[in-house]
Amino acid sequence: MKNATHLIATHAYSTGARALFLVFFLALSGCALTRPTARPAVYDFGPGRLSSAPAPQAGQVAASALAPLVLDEVQASSALDGSAVLYRLAYTNAQQLRPYAQARWSMPPAQLVRQRLREQLGQDRALLEPGAVVSAARLSTPGALAGVTPITLRVELEEFSQLFEAPGSSVGLLRLRATLTQASPSGAGLLAQRIIVVQRPAPSADAVGGVQALRLATDAAAQELAQWLQQLGH
Repeated sequence: MKNATHLIATHAYSTGARALFLVFFLALSGCALTRPTARPAVYDFGPGRLSSAPAPQAGQVAASALAPLVLDEVQASSALDGSAVLYRLAYTNAQQLRPYAQARWSMPPAQLVRQRLREQLGQDRALLEPGAVVSAARLSTPGALAGVTPITLRVELEEFSQLFEAPGSSVGLLRLRATLTQASPSGAGLLAQRIIVVQRPAPSADAVGGVQALRLATDAAAQELAQWLQQLGH
């Protein structure tokens, strides 16, 4: 009888220990399952210019001598409203935009592009915000700005993605529509319009490579836009 009682006690103890171990294991598993996943990497276009533009020398035309330019907010399709870094697989389904799971822009692409446009275009002329149109039209500073009605540049961002032409080969693709208008007594008059398409090769077939390629494509588009304005005489 004594041996039987001892066996029962031993079995009960071992069973309780196993149950306690099981509870402890499940608790640890629960912690592992609820552990937050790694945060996605956040990208932008870098710090931009690292030094001030040099002051014009005697005899040179200052940037403010050009007509002031109102840079409107860059518009974009709903697919580009978010902060996802997007790519397309042209060899599978070019019509489908896919987001990288672990990569994000610091702000929507339209805002990033506008920042770069401001940096580039602001080297040649005075840039104004949309709300400053009325006051800008009454500028009375000496020089070519006196009495000049500013022109307005509106930009629509139509494509901003990493395009994979093959599994290991991709480009950063940017397409935008630029519209130049100027206010008149009868309303805003269309001066010119242009579609700019730029591709730049990605150094790697991942989000990091796509971000670098899109930055280079944006810089090239900003330079092309500045040259276009100069050719128009604005």
